[in-house]
Amino acid sequence: MTDYLLPQGNVQISFGGGRTFAFMLHQILEANNGLPDRAKVIFTNTGREMDQTLDFVQECSDRWNIDIIWLEYDVVDNKICYKEVNHNSASRNGEPFVKLLKKKKYMPSPMARFCTTELKMFTIKRYITNPLDTGWRQWTQAVGIRADESHRTKKSSKDKWSYWYPLVNNFVTKSIVSDFWKSQAFDLMLPNYNGKTPSGNCDFCFLKSEDSTAYMIRNHADRIDWWTNIEKEMGFPFRLDRDLVKFKKFLDDQQDWVFDQQGYFCQTDDGECTG
Repeated sequence: MTDYLLPQGNVQISFGGGRTFAFMLHQILEANNGLPDRAKVIFTNTGREMDQTLDFVQECSDRWNIDIIWLEYDVVDNKICYKEVNHNSASRNGEPFVKLLKKKKYMPSPMARFCTTELKMFTIKRYITNPLDTGWRQWTQAVGIRADESHRTKKSSKDKWSYWYPLVNNFVTKSIVSDFWKSQAFDLMLPNYNGKTPSGNCDFCFLKSEDSTAYMIRNHADRIDWWTNIEKEMGFPFRLDRDLVKFKKFLDDQQDWVFDQQGYFCQTDDGECTG
């Protein structure tokens, strides 16, 4: 497991809250016999994650005896900052997301994905560079992207960190991650559907495929309201080609046969966030 040995210097391990990121964390912990002080594991909460995701993050921390830092984007006195939370105090109704939208005064989109940048990447950066917390000037970021999705990797960063993709380096695929969790005593309590976990990341993320969005509407329609309400409040949709209310009505009219017909919905997404 030498390819999971920590690189030199400070290392920030991103934990997105899903099975792949958790697998990466487990392998790093095994290879390094735990983590030194120069390595930090960080989970950034947007407030639109499923409760099962939050429970899974906490269970990984408890079972593997590893400190996972929970962060949220925040605005205090009109200044962008962050706050450290935990499983109990973490936002569960999109509060960090709302603060971001009201600060920006416009909506993110597939072409302007500032929600990922601000809620995750820059929130981590603000914490890492704060002398009162970590105070690092340079670091390596471990990102849980697998070998079968290596097209999503970035060769370099123009900011203070460089990227490390241990799962790509170890040729880890989705099937390897799946087999690992089948052998564990616990798991993320969110089901797979067509090879994905549609309810992972933000519940109705506008980057999700049509197929994943249809699954979410079918199984978690009650979570649509937050997205439609914020669109009304902001006066603009997240994307012009997505109307969750109309999509739900279409699915209600068609019944279950559209889910039984393979390939009925497009499975291509726009690259959900990996922070």
